Formats: sequence, structure tokens, C-alpha cells
Amino acid sequence: MRPAALDGVKVLEAATLFAGPLAATFLGDFGADVTKIEHPSRPDAARTHGASKDGVGLWFKTLGRNKRLATLDLSRGRDVFLELVRQNDVLVENFRPGTLERWGLGPDVLLEANPRLVIARVTAFGQVGPWSRRPGFGSLAEAMSGFAAVTGEPDGPPTLPPFGLADGITALATAYAVLVALRERDRSGAGQVIDMAIIEPILMMLGGGITAYQQTGYVQPRLGNRSSNNAPRNVYRTADGRWVAVSTSSQSIAERVVTLVGRADLVAQPWFATGRERAQHADELDEAVGSWIAQRPLDEVMAEFEKAEAAVGPVHDIRGIMSDPQYGALGTIVSVDDDELGGPVQMQNVLFRLSESPGEIKWAGRQHGADTDEVLAEIGVTPDQLAALRAAGVV
Repeated sequence: MRPAALDGVKVLEAATLFAGPLAATFLGDFGADVTKIEHPSRPDAARTHGASKDGVGLWFKTLGRNKRLATLDLSRGRDVFLELVRQNDVLVENFRPGTLERWGLGPDVLLEANPRLVIARVTAFGQVGPWSRRPGFGSLAEAMSGFAAVTGEPDGPPTLPPFGLADGITALATAYAVLVALRERDRSGAGQVIDMAIIEPILMMLGGGITAYQQTGYVQPRLGNRSSNNAPRNVYRTADGRWVAVSTSSQSIAERVVTLVGRADLVAQPWFATGRERAQHADELDEAVGSWIAQRPLDEVMAEFEKAEAAVGPVHDIRGIMSDPQYGALGTIVSVDDDELGGPVQMQNVLFRLSESPGEIKWAGRQHGADTDEVLAEIGVTPDQLAALRAAGVV
């Protein structure tokens, strides 16, 4: 088998919670050698987020996969950290701006130690500006970006997602930025600093709102599950109490949907010609589609939409995801053996399929400090030195 796409790339992760660590996970999934550094007495808080079993955090099994895990107090183990930096290609860190500098580990010092180093600095608000040194998390990005303002029912409050949406989008953007910087290093031979603010990538995902406001003054309202750009677009309840989502982003699909539900007459209406005009008649379209779906069980709805080549999908909870045949065909859920949990643990597979250099999950997230001895031995730390560091609480 050919080497993985990122085989030979060494990543040092000094980050906690979600955006930075998940970016490193994405790199590790495709062959990067990722070493995660945690504080000796304060492990990554992600280990205690979400569900657990027998005291073992389950989300960390995914977040920490394909990583070697070592401990080091950066504030007291500066020389050890600089030696790790010399032997890695990428550093992913998410300390509040000024923290690394206070420890004598600012980008100038790191790049002097390793001029080829790519430093991804992931923070809530970026390295500059009046908010740069404030604490922050993805929830604030979801609020400040405009996401919460347009999410929820028209007469309800702004709504935050019940998971780390902004962190996940930032993780993807950070992995992308790292690859861009590595490509530039291939040409110039020099590393550089990536300034990644969590408030920015989610803003890009929200589409053309800035341009629309600047050009027309339009401010998108909350529309629930509807869209201002097309209709019918909503979730509808089936006769057996299930839910399906229908989308009509293209004109041809909109025509097929209303024809399927017995309202082909609507296609001839002048307002049916564009998605934005259809959205202004969402009540009528929702009534047509919703009443048809409400008279049929889920399986029949899915089958009839498939025959009509119209876009529909079931609203899954986790049980539906685990049993969905499309996810099964794609291999989206995989089992990974895990000694800590005493058997296989299921999780999401790598993000995409490459025909010649596919990604792979080699192991799930390990225990705190599982690989400290190995990692430090590779940079020349002797057993006696390691014992001294451990006795002093540096590792």
C-alpha cells in the first residue's frame, strides 16, 4: 500500500477542547504523526465533555485518535518544548494571545528554533484587536457571526447549536490553512504563522449576507426551518410520527415536488419561477407538501420521492444514523479496538475517501500521558532526566 498522503509530516498539538485538537485529528487521519501535549496535572478538558463510561470520556476517543499523547508543563519545560518544536513541522496551539510570549515561546522564538515550522494559532478572536485577549469559545462565535440570529423560529429567541459547530468549521479551516502553509514551505523553505480566529470561518459559511446588507440593506430574519431563498423547504411529519426534510434549491426539483404532491397547477404560477419568489409563498407550498406527507408513512414518502427524483431525507437521531444504509455503504461509522474500554468503540470515519492514499484510524484516543516516555526519548531525554522532570511535575 502507498504511504498515507501526509506521511512524514510531524504535528505538535498544544491545544485543548475542540477547534485546535480537531484540526490535528484531521491531519492525523491522513497520516500525519501527531503528538498531543497536555498539562501533567490538568488534562485537556475535552476528556470530561459529553458522555462517559466507567469514568472514560467517550468524545475524546474520537478527538484523540491517531495521536501520541505526552505531558509537559510548557511554562516550566521550555527547553524540552523547543526541542520538540525543532523536530516537528507544524505546531497547533490555542493559548490566549500573549501566553506563549510570556513563557518565552512566542513565534519569533519558535521560528528561530525551527525556521521551517508552521504555527497555527487558534483563538476565539484572533491575535489582534480589542477582543484578542478575552476568553472565548465557539458558542460566542456562533452568536457573533450572525448564525444564532438567523436560527430559530420567527417568534422565538436566537438559537445556538447544541454542539461545537463553530469549532468544527474552524478545525476544517485550520487543517486547510496548515496544508496551504506547508505547500508554501515546499516552495520557499520557510515556515509561517497562521492566525485563525474562531469567529471568522463560520461567518464565511453563512453566505452572502454581508454583501446583501451592504448593497441593499437586507437583514435576514429568523425563519425556522424555512429559507428566504427557496420553497418548499422545511421539515414535515409523516403519518407514522417520523420527520423528513425537503429541499428545493433547484427549480426542477421544486417542480417535481409539487407535481408529486398533486399540485402541478402551482408550476404555472408566475411566482413559482424563482426560489426567492417561491419563498414568499411558503405557507401555501408548506400546506401542499405537508398535508401530502402527513397522510403517508415514512417508507412510502421516501419511496415516492425517489420515484419522482425529488430531494428528501429522513430526520435522524443517532439511532437512525447508525442504521442508515447510505452511511453503511459509505463506511461512515467504523469500529476501533480500544484497550481502555475493553473492546471496540464506534466513531465517525475519516472525512473523505481518497482512491490512492486513503486515511485510516489506527487507534482511538489514549490515556493521559500514555506516550510521554516514548516521545521524550525520541528527542534525547534520558531516563534519569525524565525521572527528574516527572519528580518536579514538569511532565
